[in-house]
Amino acid sequence: MKIYKTKWFHRWAAKEGLNAAVLRAAIVEMEQGLADALGGYLYKKRIAIPGRGKRGGARTLVAFRRGSSAFFIYGYPKNERANVTDREIGALRLLAKELLRYSEQQLATAIQAGELFEMNDDGKA
Repeated sequence: MKIYKTKWFHRWAAKEGLNAAVLRAAIVEMEQGLADALGGYLYKKRIAIPGRGKRGGARTLVAFRRGSSAFFIYGYPKNERANVTDREIGALRLLAKELLRYSEQQLATAIQAGELFEMNDDGKA
């Protein structure tokens, strides 16, 4: 399973203290079916923020295809926002489909440009 973060998500996650190990654990849970499907390969996954737990944690939106790849694309602390709007979900579904269609060359180009970050097996990203 290849795991990526968008540039925006990478910065947001660092600010919130969400490290690669926490994000990787979330993907493991998603592979077990523990996420809310929003359609179009877009999922909402609750993640514990260190020191606050899942209840006071974050919500992430992930482009996910089981056994293939995952892209963390958006996140927000639960205490700052109740949910995303239908319009935002529609736009994020389009982004999810696009990201999951990327070829190896397109992924390499996006990583080189700093638009995507790949999470390595050693937990670094």
